Amino acid sequence: MARYLTAAKSTPAPTPTGAKGEEAVAGADVLKDVVVENGGGIARLVEQLDAWGFTLGSSRFSVWTLLVIVLVLVGVYLFARVGTWVSRKLIRRLSALDATQRLLSEKLVSITIWAIAVLVGIDVLGVDLTALTVFSGAFGLAIGFGLQKTFGNLIAGIILLMDRSIKPGDVISVADQAGLTTFGQIRKIGIRAVSVVTRDEKEYLIPNENLMINQVENWSYSSRQVRVQVPVRVSFDSDITLAEELMMKAARSCERVLQLPPPAVWLNAYGEYGFEYNIHCWIDDPEMGVGNVRSEVLKTLWLLFQEHGICVPVPRRDISLHPPGRIEQVLGAMQSRPGQPEAENSPEAP
Repeated sequence: MARYLTAAKSTPAPTPTGAKGEEAVAGADVLKDVVVENGGGIARLVEQLDAWGFTLGSSRFSVWTLLVIVLVLVGVYLFARVGTWVSRKLIRRLSALDATQRLLSEKLVSITIWAIAVLVGIDVLGVDLTALTVFSGAFGLAIGFGLQKTFGNLIAGIILLMDRSIKPGDVISVADQAGLTTFGQIRKIGIRAVSVVTRDEKEYLIPNENLMINQVENWSYSSRQVRVQVPVRVSFDSDITLAEELMMKAARSCERVLQLPPPAVWLNAYGEYGFEYNIHCWIDDPEMGVGNVRSEVLKTLWLLFQEHGICVPVPRRDISLHPPGRIEQVLGAMQSRPGQPEAENSPEAP
């Protein structure tokens, strides 16, 4: 009898054929057990939702599992959004950091919060990541190729903020698809691209990686002072000393032109129609435009030239015909062409 009982104990019990598979999301199973232990109408509802499902291989999926996954995803998203918003508010209150350092801190903290939220969500759901090892190789390779540029732009944006070569508020030169070059002010450095707004209120989104590997003309990298050149022509018969004094006066009268460094007037060349000058003016607010400064200086200079009798040369062409009598021969031949009406050649009757 003892031998019979020992044999019975050592024999494993057969597994029922209708047994349920292992829950795909362990967190959903744990949460269901907690709700069922408390009892009540909610427990019966949870059991009913868990009863509706299907088994795929050794994993079981139910309506309750999908509901828990959706709730956890929503919770992760809200946690990350609220955490990012709170951290941004706190960082912007730090007066010891400049604008570039605050922006860099916001991005790093935002990335950290999102990473923590995703890891917490995976831990709450109890997802066994080892189950994904079969697909991890191909899936990781696809993600790597698909998000290669995205991660490249993300790292490039962080590097740009760390070395402070390009920062919000800088004025840089940009080129459109037609190859025309203009300038604009950097409004924001995002995760993927830099937002540059021109004077025409056109917004260019330049990938961060392009600003890392290509040459960039930054007007305000080490100094915000920019020199504006205003070309001027003066006729050869004008008093150039008086003309230069009037040019300096016109440049100094512009409110945006700096007095230090002072404006300068340079004679560039003896042109085809007159003296060619350049008025050099310095400004420290290039984001407000340079064309309006040039326009104001030229309008003021025109009034000063008219007041003091300084002439602006006008293009002129002199045509000489050799020999001098050739033009009369051509006109005579045109008047004596055959078939011309008689009335055209005869003088009008009195």
